[in-house]
Amino acid sequence: MEKEKIDLFIMQNAKKLPPEQLPFIREKLALYQGDETLLVYGIDLMDPMMLLLVSIFVGGLGIDRFMIGDIGMGVLKLLTGGLFGILWIYDIVTISEKVREKNFLKLMTFLN
Repeated sequence: MEKEKIDLFIMQNAKKLPPEQLPFIREKLALYQGDETLLVYGIDLMDPMMLLLVSIFVGGLGIDRFMIGDIGMGVLKLLTGGLFGILWIYDIVTISEKVREKNFLKLMTFLN
């Protein structure tokens, strides 16, 4: 992939990916060539800020966990009211990092 396209992709998605992984992502994208380079822009990455807001307002119902694909914990939070508030508070603190990690894994699955 061309350097300009890589820089554009990184600028557009830097807040959705773990900052410590950005150099690795840049290297992987540099190896990615061919007509499929435009498909990288079509990857649907979740916004950590949006998931943080979901976690704050309705996280006690497990909706945030359902949205990131963690069905088991979502059901637990739904049935116990966020584990009586404990898991809800924990998720408010950690959900942004979890979303960035899920986005990174989705991108790496696509690039491999």
